[in-house]
Amino acid sequence: MNNTREVEVVVIGAGQAGLAAGYHLRRSGFEPGRDFVVLDHSPGPGGAWQFRWPSLTYGKVHGMHALPGMELTDADPERPSAEVIREYFDRYERTFDLRVRRPVDVRAVREGSGGRLLVETSDGVWSARALINATGTWDRPFWPRYPGQETFRGRQLHTAQYPGPEEFAGQRVVVVGGGASGTQHLLEIASYAAATTWVTRRPPVFREGPFDEDAGRAAVALVEERVRQGLPPRSVVSVTGLPLNDAIRQGIEDGVLDRQPMFDRITPTGVDWQDGRHIDADVILWATGFRAAIDHLAPLRLRAPGGGIRMDGTHAAADPRIHLVGYGPSASTIGANRAGRAAARDVRRLLEREPAAV
Repeated sequence: MNNTREVEVVVIGAGQAGLAAGYHLRRSGFEPGRDFVVLDHSPGPGGAWQFRWPSLTYGKVHGMHALPGMELTDADPERPSAEVIREYFDRYERTFDLRVRRPVDVRAVREGSGGRLLVETSDGVWSARALINATGTWDRPFWPRYPGQETFRGRQLHTAQYPGPEEFAGQRVVVVGGGASGTQHLLEIASYAAATTWVTRRPPVFREGPFDEDAGRAAVALVEERVRQGLPPRSVVSVTGLPLNDAIRQGIEDGVLDRQPMFDRITPTGVDWQDGRHIDADVILWATGFRAAIDHLAPLRLRAPGGGIRMDGTHAAADPRIHLVGYGPSASTIGANRAGRAAARDVRRLLEREPAAV
């Protein structure tokens, strides 16, 4: 452990939540590189946005909020969101001198001595008095399991691997999932594919009218209640419903967004329902969401019996040194900003209250 580097705070992840946390740590008096370090496993700035498919233009992005202290202005809505946000995050990191270290893979966080935490990474070991985890979900795509899945002779891929609609030209595509990604994929693929089929476990809920501040608070409160109970978080989107915009209306009218109940079995050539129906398919696209990427925290034994981490504000109820931002109710971009500020404030208070061991 002779090469262990000591800091006050380690921030894991340099997406929206991690950069917001770094910004607020810096504003509260922590110096980047000396007092805190931001570790990111991606090859460059941009968080998970840098991996989004090219057809997801900035104009199609819902609810992208600027990072604290720097507005995102004059972005071309026709440019890929991956490019726009990568450039914006890069400018942000340099403007506020956050000194993000990358690519660094965090392998485990363990209890150290003297009340410190040991963060084991591909770039050595860091010792910290507090941790702000901002690893998001992109690295943990959720793949449901269905009978016969391994027999399918076509292609199966997840939203995380979505290459854009052109690759599905002339193919019969089954899209699984009732969220924003599933509907966007369908609307894009339909004009290229030979046929599309949309299946979801539950009927989709379309939301009409404006999504005002009160509705947003109510949705966040539902997600927050789950993490207070130690249950795995659901996305904020899962409780808000899908906005019934012009594109969605057109998709419904054209029959593209004609939802079918979830199939019961996958066969070598397609999917089957118990009522005897069969649809031939060349591709199954799983738009089935993501789970929190927090396996590196497993040595700390923070998970509650319900399978999630019980939270008190932004910190783990079992350990006030561990903050999770961009987790559960703070998974939206505006929620990540607020959580980054709250975590930085609480870390400052914690460290002032508990002087460093000597």
